[in-house]
Amino acid sequence: MVHCVNIGTPDSPTATKVMLLGSGELGKEVIIALQRLGVETIAVDRYPNAPGQQVAHRAYTINMTDPEAVAEVIFKEKPDYVVPEIEAIATDALARVEERGWTNVIPCPKATQLTMNREGIRKLAAEDLGLPTSPYRFASSLDEVREAAEALGYPVVIKPVMSSSGHGQSVVREPGAVEAAWEYATTEGRVKGERVIVEGFVDFDYEITQLTVRAKGSDGEIHSHFCAPVGHRQQGGDYVESWQPQPMSEAALTKAREIADKVTTALGGSGIFGVELFVIGDEVYFSEVSPRPHDTGLVTMATQRLSEFELHARAILGLPVDTTLCRPGASAVIYGTEDSKAVVFEGLEEALAVPESDVRLFGKPSSSAPHRRMGVALATADDIETARERARECAQAVKVKY
Repeated sequence: MVHCVNIGTPDSPTATKVMLLGSGELGKEVIIALQRLGVETIAVDRYPNAPGQQVAHRAYTINMTDPEAVAEVIFKEKPDYVVPEIEAIATDALARVEERGWTNVIPCPKATQLTMNREGIRKLAAEDLGLPTSPYRFASSLDEVREAAEALGYPVVIKPVMSSSGHGQSVVREPGAVEAAWEYATTEGRVKGERVIVEGFVDFDYEITQLTVRAKGSDGEIHSHFCAPVGHRQQGGDYVESWQPQPMSEAALTKAREIADKVTTALGGSGIFGVELFVIGDEVYFSEVSPRPHDTGLVTMATQRLSEFELHARAILGLPVDTTLCRPGASAVIYGTEDSKAVVFEGLEEALAVPESDVRLFGKPSSSAPHRRMGVALATADDIETARERARECAQAVKVKY
């Protein structure tokens, strides 16, 4: 028997309401996908005029690490679903509002609490599930970081326990660089604090994002669905380009999906997860997981029948999903380079003249130094090498003026 899903009309008593906590470029695309399915959307962020706030039915600006502020806005709107889009959220408040029956948290309170903090998710993956990971230690002081680095052996990677997009992350190759990495990690994370993870360096062949969708099937039960693997390149811990599909052996792909299935099933709930993995030959190591669309998955707007944002929207609402890859493609980030409140984009005519290219400008109200992600170039081709070349050419043609 097929389970029934009813969706109301926005701005009416029958409305199906979804609130996003965090409304950056990824949240903006989720909001657009939800609106195409007739959903009333509410965008919440820590700064005004965030990209998602520009397209939502209503918008709020609050301190999302303040439990009272989070609970207040949820109680005021009483959305059917609350969808966290960033890590820096008062997750205890989310658990309480769901317990009180005010809303449903996507994917679920447990997932948001565990994945907000690298300590929680790493212990789940390595200690509870027994998944292969890099060696690691947690540290709360400079002395503990030094001890961890000596025990693991250089080079090591030092990260805040709470951060995203590479913020606060450093590769440390010798003892003299530890103190600077410690300072960077404790000041540049999503939430300031003296707690870091020190990881042994994994000399991987490549890294992927295995986008995994947990969605209801025709039997009403939640099943895992997998997108084609997304390869990506990072600089300073931040993604600069991605492509799909990443070529990999059948053995490695099977292991990647087994790991992704285990960790997302353990987290529970429904929606899309970005599972980051290191690959060495046929061996696969778990790195991190985000219970939401992933920045490297922006490429799916060009490659898949349904983008990661449309898949997330469908999974939230209990609708069927389709992870079909239609054509190889790539993405390349368009960066701002200066601190400015007034941004102008030039070169779009040249950028969009690149074959099979497209551009998404996020509409962020300001740029900031040293660089802020202001948009993304997308391209498709018969093969990923050509698609990557086209995406880079498209991105380089766009000039950010101040």
